[in-house]
Amino acid sequence: MDDTTAPAEEATGDLGRLAATVERLRRELADSRRAADDRALVELAKGVLVGRLGCGPAQAAEQLTTLAGRSGLSPVEVAADVVNAAAHDRVSVAARAEPQAAVPLRAAESAALDAGDTQAVARSLLEHALPALGATAVAVWAAETDGSLTLAGYAGFGPEEARSWRHVPPGVDTMAGRSLAGRRTIWHSGDLPSIGRRPADPGGRVTMPMTTGGRVLGVLEICWPDAPGAGSSRVERQIEALAELCAYTLTAPPAPGAPGASGASGASGASGASGVRTGPGAPPGEPDSSLPELIDLADALPDPALVLRARLDARGGLADFEVRHVSRRLHGTPALEAHPFKAGGLLLEAFPQAAGGLFGRVERVHATGEPFRSERMPLALSMTGVADVSLTRHGENVLLVWRDHDEDARLAGLLEHAQRLGRIGGFEENAVTGEVTWTAQLYALYGLPPGEPPVPLERLREHAHPDDGVTVGHFLRTVLHHRRFAAAAFRLRRADGGARHLRVVAEPVFGPDGRLMATRGAYQDISSQHWTEVALAVTRDQLAHSERESAERNRLALQLQHAIMPPSHGTTRSDGLRIAVRYRPAQKDHLVGGDWYDVVTLPSRRILLSVGDVAGHGMEAATGMVVLRNALRGLAATGAGPAQLMSWLNLVTCHLADPMTATAVCGVYDPASRVLSWARAGHLPPILLRERDGSELPMIKGPLLGAFTDAAYEEGRVRLRADDTLLLYTDGLIERRDRNLRHAQDRLLAIATRGAATLDRLLDDLLIRCGSDTDDDTCLIGVQLT
Repeated sequence: MDDTTAPAEEATGDLGRLAATVERLRRELADSRRAADDRALVELAKGVLVGRLGCGPAQAAEQLTTLAGRSGLSPVEVAADVVNAAAHDRVSVAARAEPQAAVPLRAAESAALDAGDTQAVARSLLEHALPALGATAVAVWAAETDGSLTLAGYAGFGPEEARSWRHVPPGVDTMAGRSLAGRRTIWHSGDLPSIGRRPADPGGRVTMPMTTGGRVLGVLEICWPDAPGAGSSRVERQIEALAELCAYTLTAPPAPGAPGASGASGASGASGASGVRTGPGAPPGEPDSSLPELIDLADALPDPALVLRARLDARGGLADFEVRHVSRRLHGTPALEAHPFKAGGLLLEAFPQAAGGLFGRVERVHATGEPFRSERMPLALSMTGVADVSLTRHGENVLLVWRDHDEDARLAGLLEHAQRLGRIGGFEENAVTGEVTWTAQLYALYGLPPGEPPVPLERLREHAHPDDGVTVGHFLRTVLHHRRFAAAAFRLRRADGGARHLRVVAEPVFGPDGRLMATRGAYQDISSQHWTEVALAVTRDQLAHSERESAERNRLALQLQHAIMPPSHGTTRSDGLRIAVRYRPAQKDHLVGGDWYDVVTLPSRRILLSVGDVAGHGMEAATGMVVLRNALRGLAATGAGPAQLMSWLNLVTCHLADPMTATAVCGVYDPASRVLSWARAGHLPPILLRERDGSELPMIKGPLLGAFTDAAYEEGRVRLRADDTLLLYTDGLIERRDRNLRHAQDRLLAIATRGAATLDRLLDDLLIRCGSDTDDDTCLIGVQLT
């Protein structure tokens, strides 16, 4: 063996022995801790026997040993049975349902009572109680008054994981947060984030609120490596016992000598908690040192206040709230006479109406610590029936404070509103009491002395001019029946015989529960605006006159268009062609367009086919259409081809007195050769239907008319066969606002190739089924060879 390897092998052996020693010491420490916990449970059972049998500690120990020998159980198991028989807590209930759980639960309880902080409690749960449930990790969350969660203790998770989850802000949706918000036990299958949760984690979890005396102190979260027996009564009873134990550790003062008993900041793992976390106020059933200060605070408030404390039933649940103090502000008031509160009385007994909603608010504030405030809340304690309510928790107590909405406060708000707007009188009608309140300005607008009764909204029609009855009636229906904001202008007949032009606005006011509480609004004097309205009326008359003139121009344009191109029905024949045309004008007169079609036999016996579209609407588009259509017909008599005709027509368009642009397509058909020559100027190409198939003719070059003076146009040629059908159309046939033009062209081809019995039927089907929605003119020519 090489001498250099000997030290390395020797070091490796030393490390192995050291690791084995550390592991042995850990096991011994764990065994020692378990033995200490067992001894604590046995000592507790001895104390129970001393109290029950009236004997000394030695006799109690001898009795315990005797019971163990007779039953064949260990002293620890007998001790657990003795404690369970004497106690009436959730651990006892769980032990009766599952005897095997008695020892782990009591051992965990003994370790928790001895623990110095919540972190140690979590470790004891994992060591003693959770293995029997098959669970592998636990987290103890402490609830804050703002709805956030703090990790007070954990076991089964790594320190790094715990550090990242030491605080969960309010509003973050987590497993523990959802259980806290709903105040209920939830079995999870890994659908929400939480400490130690991974996206592919197949394990299950349960979260249970930790409640003491009706207060939710936090949430206990227990984790399993796989899905637990969700909903099992056996498991739930044991978890309830553990939650009750953890709740006690969050409220109980630190044990003597524990880290935090003297105020020292002992580190509680990675959770950031120091020492034992103590909840607000004293534990249930103990004197509350904060009560005298809270009573002094309630008496010092300018508003009425009650100090309430939870009254629990025999099972520890919330039964009612005890009135601990009635503030001095309530002494001698009608509210106290109507609801005779006294120290020691119960809220629901003295105030049964609280069951309608206030009690639930008080219960939630007491349970969660979250303050509650509401404006204009219905409250029978209030002298006006409506009040601003505030609820806050102080230790074990809840402070209820309310402020009445009295007459002075309402008038002050209304007067401030009226002064800001100027020349406005405000009003309010209380929907609860039926009382109507007016400002002084509103009395002046009506011409009534301040002492007269106010006029409610429902009687407004009696004071309005008869000609404004319909307007006022619609206003009242909207506000009083439909309960929506409304405004109206009308003429008011004053009590002194005069008249005022007023504008009234009103809106309903609803409480937190959706009930109608009041109707508020204002009247404004708009008499000074009367002459302005007269001037506006004159302007409206002039505008109406202009609209009539425009309508007359549109009517003349439509007559001109129909005179030149009447909608055609029926089929004509010419030199072996069957020709049908359709013209569909715009449905609205002001959208009269410049679409045209033309079919004419030229002197050369050839046939001219053309369609076109002048940009724009109205008289200008209609007259432009006439010019271009007649110009093309005249130019075609020269015998020139379609490309040359488009070039000449472009020059005509460019040199018109009123500049315009247009699109067009024209074809010249020679019956002798059956050849169609054609050209286009920015227009959609014709469609050729042949043997149940259809296609567009090539998109040959050709800019729109009027765009360039030197525009050049190409010419296409196609030889037609018997039974071929040629379609020429304007874009009004296919255009849609929600689809592009290519989609519309494809739809046109699909409809055209379906086939039709006759040419007329084909054109009618295209007009009906293409589904254009631009309300534009449409021209359509169908040519079929026979």
